[in-house]
Amino acid sequence: MNQSAVRRVNTSVILRALAVSAGPTTLTALAEQAGLSRRTIELILDSLVEAGWVAELDRVPVSGSAGRPARRYELRAEHALLASVYITTSDATAVVADVRGRILGRAHGPLRAYQDPQVTLDDAAALVLQALDDAGGSADRLRAGAVASGGAIDDEGVVRRLVHTTHWEGVHLPDELNRRIPMPWFADNDTNLGALAERWRGVADDHDNVVWAILGNRTGLGILIRGAVHRGLDGAAGEIVEARSIPTASVENHPVAWLSSPEPAERAVALARCEAARAGEPAALAEVDAFVENIASILTFLSWTVAPSLIVLGGGLEDAADLLLPRVREAMLDARAPEAELRATRLGRDAALVGAVKLALDRMDTELFGPLVPSP
Repeated sequence: MNQSAVRRVNTSVILRALAVSAGPTTLTALAEQAGLSRRTIELILDSLVEAGWVAELDRVPVSGSAGRPARRYELRAEHALLASVYITTSDATAVVADVRGRILGRAHGPLRAYQDPQVTLDDAAALVLQALDDAGGSADRLRAGAVASGGAIDDEGVVRRLVHTTHWEGVHLPDELNRRIPMPWFADNDTNLGALAERWRGVADDHDNVVWAILGNRTGLGILIRGAVHRGLDGAAGEIVEARSIPTASVENHPVAWLSSPEPAERAVALARCEAARAGEPAALAEVDAFVENIASILTFLSWTVAPSLIVLGGGLEDAADLLLPRVREAMLDARAPEAELRATRLGRDAALVGAVKLALDRMDTELFGPLVPSP
């Protein structure tokens, strides 16, 4: 390689070391980790400080040491910002995050006309700019974004199929958002992104084969195989709401199933019925049992096909985890299903948004941090 390429690779090594570090790192530690000379690292760090990517912290004397205080450096994660937006049938939420995935700004609002993709994407773009303002960021620091939505979305971000409507079919989500906010955009199904987020920042960091499930009023599965999202043909993997032989729609209008509804009023009803079940009200308990039977039948089928080691319930089901998890576990045990672990998300309704940030970060990895360097 020429000297310019060598410097870029060395810069990438240092930048990535700082990016994965949990806190400030000393120059000595970076030298040991990178296998580069102190002088080379000093020059690289000076350039990264000048570019705004790295901050040199005040030197802190080491207790009991007579030497000079160590030079310490830290990634300025907010130097580059990423946006994500989650579109439901009734509203949208946008967040702006730094390159460590820390959410810095947020905006939420109702959609004016979900059946009109152009109006909806106008609303989504406006919310991204509101979230950027809430984060105190500037447009020049916004480097990429990702959109989470329902439906079968292919690898290019095109909506191939969306239950109950044809208006969104063929919409190229990244291109449409790029026209409104010019920068690289990416897109994927909300449950796929929920699964991605759960492995990155949630309860699935110790599993490679994971299913992230929304069931009830809304139904969908996000599938990770060996840690990577499995989209299948045209992004159709996990869109079991379209499979008429699977009883996904039989409970969608039951009050307890409204836990996964995008409508706040319906979710409030569901939460009230769950509270009644906790208090022992027979009718509410019967509603919970009927919902559990539906969930268990779907997850049992899933456990014999995809056979994940972990199933995560999300999309609102986590709000009744104390009621649902033990009952679903027992029902699946009675059905002699493979013993996949069952957990509730800890990301709440931010799961798809966090996953979208991760998607953008993954797709922009080399552009943000430089070339990947194989470990020796």
